[in-house]
Amino acid sequence: MNLICYLSNGYPTIESSKEMALRYVDAGCDIIEIDFPAHDPYLESEYIAGRMAAALEACSDYTAYMDGMAEMKKRLPDTRFILMTYESTVTEIGYERFIAFCKAQGFEDIILVGQQGDAVKNRFIADGMRVSCYVQFQMLSDEVESAKQSNGFVYMQGKPGAGQTNPDFPTLKDCIDHLRTQGITRPIYCGVGIHTPADAKMAREAGADGVFVGSAVLRLHDDPAAMTKMIQDFKREC
Repeated sequence: MNLICYLSNGYPTIESSKEMALRYVDAGCDIIEIDFPAHDPYLESEYIAGRMAAALEACSDYTAYMDGMAEMKKRLPDTRFILMTYESTVTEIGYERFIAFCKAQGFEDIILVGQQGDAVKNRFIADGMRVSCYVQFQMLSDEVESAKQSNGFVYMQGKPGAGQTNPDFPTLKDCIDHLRTQGITRPIYCGVGIHTPADAKMAREAGADGVFVGSAVLRLHDDPAAMTKMIQDFKREC
């Protein structure tokens, strides 16, 4: 099972993010989820939104972010990257410029947040990008259908929040099994609720293809030794 670690691009600086990507991979991270910090990250936690705001305060030029990501890919040619961006950021950069950047760097997987309809998503798919779909733990029929129709990995909620359980699919394994019976053969990666190595083990035993780890690693950026150990502990359960 793949370990996917979230990297706050540009926090505290773009240069430090480039170094952090190397540390992630050296510690055992398989895939890096990297964001374009958004000016209005309304779907993020206060913690992530704060990091994005600080990054943009330090550097608001998206060209610099793209240059930094290109250097990361050059240094880590065998590492997969998943881009996380708000649709508003794609618009600000310019769609044609954004897709040209992705193609030049070999970035194929994207988490597109804050969609205003399906126009941009469909354009990405037509241009060969793999667009993920988020499925909440209650297994809403429209989200399952969207996952069936998309071409990217399924981002499956790892643990339910209050009131999010579905009696027909009470466990993560039930949710993943149902997605598979619906004909989804693409990877199913679990995030949201994956906070400890034990959570990663639970996801692996449920049949997940990977787990997203965010704050558990991000909060240790100032302690490289502890961060490395945390990534290793997660990887051990993958």
